Amino acid sequence: MAKAVAYFYGRLFAESPHLRSMFPPAMDVQRDRLFGALTRIVWSLDSPGSLGFYLGQLGRDHRKYGVLAEHYTAVGNALLATIKRFAGDTWTTEIEAAWVAAYTAAANLMIEAAEADAGVSPAWWLAEVVDHELHTPDIAVITLRPGTPMPFVAGQYLNVQVARWPRVWRTFSIANAPRPDNTIRLHVRAVSGGWVSTTLVSHTRIGDTLLLGPPMGTMVPPDGEEMRDVLCVAGGTGLAPIKAIVEHIIASGRRPNIHLLVGARTSSELYDLGDLIRMESTFPWLRVLPVVSHQPAYDGMRGLLPDVVQRFHSWAGHDVYVCGPPAMVRETVRRLQGDGVPPARIHCDPVNGDSWHDPGDQSEIRGRSGRTDHPNTVESGGCPGNVTR
Repeated sequence: MAKAVAYFYGRLFAESPHLRSMFPPAMDVQRDRLFGALTRIVWSLDSPGSLGFYLGQLGRDHRKYGVLAEHYTAVGNALLATIKRFAGDTWTTEIEAAWVAAYTAAANLMIEAAEADAGVSPAWWLAEVVDHELHTPDIAVITLRPGTPMPFVAGQYLNVQVARWPRVWRTFSIANAPRPDNTIRLHVRAVSGGWVSTTLVSHTRIGDTLLLGPPMGTMVPPDGEEMRDVLCVAGGTGLAPIKAIVEHIIASGRRPNIHLLVGARTSSELYDLGDLIRMESTFPWLRVLPVVSHQPAYDGMRGLLPDVVQRFHSWAGHDVYVCGPPAMVRETVRRLQGDGVPPARIHCDPVNGDSWHDPGDQSEIRGRSGRTDHPNTVESGGCPGNVTR
């Protein structure tokens, strides 16, 4: 795979050198994300419904990089040349025609979505930092006010660029439901070696300006229908989109029972517990249960979130929202399905290959499900951009 990715980029930049300026200076993480997104697109064309939505989001999101229709042709040519080179004797004219047709169809969907969006929405938003709260040495809660209103739905995420790192975008989940003052809140954990996350936590001040990409993601609550009782499972800063969803449900006027399991390694990492308790006190149908996995002396619920979920009655009649470290998300989903929760009622965004230019984080991809170098703990948020570089 490494040789194929290197060949792809070599071919792309050799034939279209002007495209290099659209990518960040460091290409280590970017290489895998772009190539992974391209292969996912092509191999997923047998699911046109979900893929069409995904491609539409990508097309709109790519506007912030200045991507034009002709750029898709250059990328497609490099991808086809790469696959042909490494396919060996298995390559045939029929296979080539299938790849060309698949990529062309995907590119057209992205181009059409971008063109439709260009008339109604900016490619990116300028946003001012209006509040910056350091909840732990490495976790900040940051409030932003876009210069123009940014439409979004609770549970979505967006890309952020800081002035210190031009062309480097990282994804973070929005931690609140839409508000009348148009502000949005992010929960950011500084990742070791993380360019953007460290800047946001340690070097960002009130009055600073950030760039925001368009909101994305499908882990959103249903609208306009009777709601089932809800189970929310949040690990670390994976709490961000979960909290937004809970806020949305409360504001909707509906009264389902909501069980929110929020986990961390130690009690000191339950960074937003005070605000959650305040929400619980004003909404009697909400129950907040803190869970700690690596503090034996903790006087409360202890264990890994997937284990704790199974200590309760069946959740089969609930809608479920899960966000956190990818390994935790996968294991929680697996157990819930094993206990009879229909897959259609379990909500968590896939994030591998979210965007050609959004490399996310080397250690975790918000899982909503994705990669991680951490064990199956509730260490930190694995959702669309909660724990990114």
